[in-house]
Amino acid sequence: MKVEKYSLKDIALSAVEAYNKVRSPEATARLVDVRDDEGLAVIEFQGSFCLTCGVRDWVEDYKYVLISMGYEAELIDYLEPEGEEYKRVGVFKVKSV
Repeated sequence: MKVEKYSLKDIALSAVEAYNKVRSPEATARLVDVRDDEGLAVIEFQGSFCLTCGVRDWVEDYKYVLISMGYEAELIDYLEPEGEEYKRVGVFKVKSV
């Protein structure tokens, strides 16, 4: 039986699609960068969720999408870009790729 190994970019894009199906338009994820050598995916989140409480939870939900897909993942950095009221960035470490 042949087991396909997906690239980190493919995994991150699939998770973005799954995230957006459930959370958009309040929160929309977009892949910004993939650092294969470090196992990192950088995801930008945009939307009205930024004006609510629990903003970090919306970003961290992306980790749970990855976990539901069978990957180990953790949010290792959370950024609030200066002057960007409606954007947040999450840096995720994806394991078992």
